Amino acid sequence: MNLSVLELCAGGGGQALGFEMAGFDHAAVVEYEEKFCGTLRGNRPEWKVHHKDIREFSGGAYRGVDLITAGVPCPPFSVAGKQLGSNDERDMFPAALEIIASAKPRAIMFENVPGLAAAKFAEYRDDLFQKIRELGYEPEGRLIQSADYGVPQLRPRFIIIGMAIADWNRFAWPIPTLDAKSVGETLVDLMGAEGWKGAKAWAKRANVIAPTLVGGSRLHGGPDLGPTRAKAQWRTLGVDGMGIANSAPPADAPKDFIPKLTLRMAARIQSFPDYWEFFGGKTAAYRQIGNAFPPKVAQAFGLAIRAALKGEKPVTWDSADQMRLLEKPKAYKHKRMKAAK
Repeated sequence: MNLSVLELCAGGGGQALGFEMAGFDHAAVVEYEEKFCGTLRGNRPEWKVHHKDIREFSGGAYRGVDLITAGVPCPPFSVAGKQLGSNDERDMFPAALEIIASAKPRAIMFENVPGLAAAKFAEYRDDLFQKIRELGYEPEGRLIQSADYGVPQLRPRFIIIGMAIADWNRFAWPIPTLDAKSVGETLVDLMGAEGWKGAKAWAKRANVIAPTLVGGSRLHGGPDLGPTRAKAQWRTLGVDGMGIANSAPPADAPKDFIPKLTLRMAARIQSFPDYWEFFGGKTAAYRQIGNAFPPKVAQAFGLAIRAALKGEKPVTWDSADQMRLLEKPKAYKHKRMKAAK
């Protein structure tokens, strides 16, 4: 029997997909933005999707769920923002803790930007961990690198996991053993999809993992590859970071052409499977992609949490590779879905 998970601040579904790949069933997912909810419903019509601010959501109806996960908004802790922490109205940790208190899951997991692990937020973390302990969980936080779990991208995250002592004693943090492919290896087929003869040469140049994709917020950031420094890093890989292309380079593009990424290319860098569609226009779709918790990383943590809760031997990546349950799309219809290209 699969374990159940309630996900808060689900975004475009990266974390939710990863936990499904790890064998969890979704009791529900909660997301504030309407277009993001469209992505969740369009790809997984059987999921119960609550279009709601988590500050207005009660976890009481999900009392006894095995796990609650949350990718609460990162601007209060991001170096790209003002780092206001608890003084930022977008700090959703208090709301998430209220839901946890009423739902009483066996385990919890938060993922956020590495800024939350900075010395500046030591007092905030201590207070957060104390509140988690008061709810009956032993918490621990670690900085992880997404590339260590097979994601072709430099994407550090701060992960907080909490469990009761009995389960915690069986928990093992996922061992980072998967080597990530380079950007070129990951995208060469997509770059050459329209017949561009320079795709293979481009792939040889793009022979390292990607810089961090930056999705922006509702108020700031458009469909491009982030601030000036990030764009410069992309340029060294032979990628024009000034926007997102509608399609791969055409067949008649020069061999030395500097291409832009498409939405599908960005999604693949985040480890989304190619069948995962994104609802909304280019900006909305790119925000979902760029702000996602990579599914492959979520899968690794889902397998580790599942092993602890079930009292199983921790899953290594040798066996996890055999458990990629969703490599092929299910026969879902998307009649009501307007997906971005």
